[in-house]
Formats: sequence, structure tokens, C-alpha cells
Amino acid sequence: MSNKKGNTNLKRVIVDFKKLTPEVLKLLVEAYPDGYDDRNIISFKNANGERIEAVEVLTEDTKYLVKISAKLEYTMENYDEDDYEDFEDNDPEAVVEPAPEDMADDDDE
Repeated sequence: MSNKKGNTNLKRVIVDFKKLTPEVLKLLVEAYPDGYDDRNIISFKNANGERIEAVEVLTEDTKYLVKISAKLEYTMENYDEDDYEDFEDNDPEAVVEPAPEDMADDDDE
């Protein structure tokens, strides 16, 4: 009998947009192909007592809690795997912060 709660020993990693890697971005897009909504958001307090909102993605050994932001939402909506083919999966430099003007254009739709 398989134990679905067997992931309690996973390493927990909080990921800010600046540290987002192609691997974690791909996991997010696969886990939330239509974007995330309020049901997917986990709220918790960090070590400084600040309230953090994140979405969760799992690998075999790690639970990633990715902080949500407008940048994250925009980057997930405009995800193209080909943009990252020249980078290592764990390269935080690969995921480029979207320009404010690009994100502003999104509001007009």
C-alpha cells in the first residue's frame, strides 16, 4: 500500500523570483498549466515573521515553495521551453525578470 504522505522528509526550499531556475519554472508550468488560483496558494510566516504567499511544486526529494508575484504569473503565462535550452536546469540567471512595460501590456487584454 503506497503512502501518499510519504513526502514528509522532503527538503523544503523557498524560491524567490530572482532565484527561479528553468527546472522549477518548468515544474510550475506543468503543475499549473492554466495558472494557479487561490486554492493553490499556501500562506506562511517566514523567519522574520513576514507573511509569504507561495505555490508548491514537488520533485522526488524537494518541495519548492515559489513566492507568488506578478512577475511569476507573467513568466508562467509566457513560458517557452526553447527560451531555456541554452541554460543549465539549475541556472538562476536563465529566468529573466520581465520588463515592466511588457507586463503593463498584459493588462490591456
